[in-house]
Amino acid sequence: MPQLAGGAHHALSIGELSDRSGVAPSALHFYERNGLISSERTAGNQRRYRRDALRRVAFIRVSQRVGIPLKDIRAALDSLPEARTPTKRDWSRLSRLWRAELDARIDTLEHLRRDLDGCIGCGCLSLKACRLQNPEDNLGSAGTGPVRWKPDPTE
Repeated sequence: MPQLAGGAHHALSIGELSDRSGVAPSALHFYERNGLISSERTAGNQRRYRRDALRRVAFIRVSQRVGIPLKDIRAALDSLPEARTPTKRDWSRLSRLWRAELDARIDTLEHLRRDLDGCIGCGCLSLKACRLQNPEDNLGSAGTGPVRWKPDPTE
């Protein structure tokens, strides 16, 4: 295999990285455009990835699978010393940081599920009383009538 700058051997082509990681080349290009992975170019202008890109891609995929937005994944990877590949210890630290956000999302979804069951039971979808459309009757303080629609003053 070609040698990358700095003496690193065993660089992976995009096809090899795709095959080994199970991630489509288009997704790898997307990750690279968004600063999640990086490549170097050969003399023939072909991308070559260091072998540690496999672990970074695995980290990205697992993070996405649990619902972490790409901007947060990038920030996590950028927080690592010298942009190194995440270790098991890094994953433990980052997952503790993300746990509160995930717990909040779970609580929101459980609340939505409870309200949805109630809404299906009544079937009214009342803008005045529906807990999905009008949580905690926040619209009641705006008075009667169509409070969600605001006319364009220039019309």
